[in-house]
Amino acid sequence: MRNSARKQLQNKSVKSRLETLGKKYADLVAAGKKTEAIAAYGELSSAFDKAAKTGAVHRSTANRKKSRLALRLNKVK
Repeated sequence: MRNSARKQLQNKSVKSRLETLGKKYADLVAAGKKTEAIAAYGELSSAFDKAAKTGAVHRSTANRKKSRLALRLNKVK
């Protein structure tokens, strides 16, 4: 029980960080700041990979979200 509580806390922290980075990225894309959005995409993509590696999110979920984020980035002029 202690192990699952500790892992739940760690996973919650990782997912919270993903949400924060995602909001930052979405704001940059909405503002049309492509260069900053590219840097934010790299950081967010790396965070998704690390989260998938540790099991906080499923590998397929991370890949799907990264793909959709890249599509949004490509639409920015």
